[in-house]
Amino acid sequence: MMILTRVVTMVVVALVSVASLAPAEGGEESLLYEAAAAGDVGQVKRLLAAGAEVDMRDSAGRTPLLLATHANHVEVARLLIQAGADVNARDAIHDTPFLYAGAEGCNEILRHILATGKANLKDTNRYGGVALIPAAHHGHPETVRILLETDIDVDHVNRLGWTALMETVILGDGGPIYQEIAGLLLGAGARQIPDRDGVTPLQHARSKGYERIAAMIESSARDG
Repeated sequence: MMILTRVVTMVVVALVSVASLAPAEGGEESLLYEAAAAGDVGQVKRLLAAGAEVDMRDSAGRTPLLLATHANHVEVARLLIQAGADVNARDAIHDTPFLYAGAEGCNEILRHILATGKANLKDTNRYGGVALIPAAHHGHPETVRILLETDIDVDHVNRLGWTALMETVILGDGGPIYQEIAGLLLGAGARQIPDRDGVTPLQHARSKGYERIAAMIESSARDG
């Protein structure tokens, strides 16, 4: 009996020793998530050089590149993109690095993503909108300008029945930033597409008292 007890004890000790040498769950990938989210450039470089999988996902479906984009860690994002990270990898709520960078005005990361030539301009978020729509809604004129330099659809209609121009009017405050965005969209040929109730961007602008935007829409319609 004593011999059996000793054998069992030795086996347990051996198993514990082996377990202590095994990498933690997720290994280098788990460390890469943490480093990307924290903006730790040196650690990201080391992990990529060691062969960490660049597109592994966390429990929410987020890749290291999406985590870096969330925090606008430009250099980390650049390193991950350079290492071949998928700029169109969707998470559980349908965000991708490209869509998120566009929606939140992460312009330097957006430029790095577009420079790959791999961004899917037709990808839509959970509301059915291309990147241009939330960029306009969130008041990022420079982002709108960057996206309009691509072949993105300026008149894409999301699940709410709204275009980028409609969201600029309905969800903006009519101030200088949204006036600039409206001008950019109209200059890119945005059309007067009504909402599901048949109300046009011009009618919404007038009802909200956004006189400057209304005048811009009217002028664009005449010129068109």
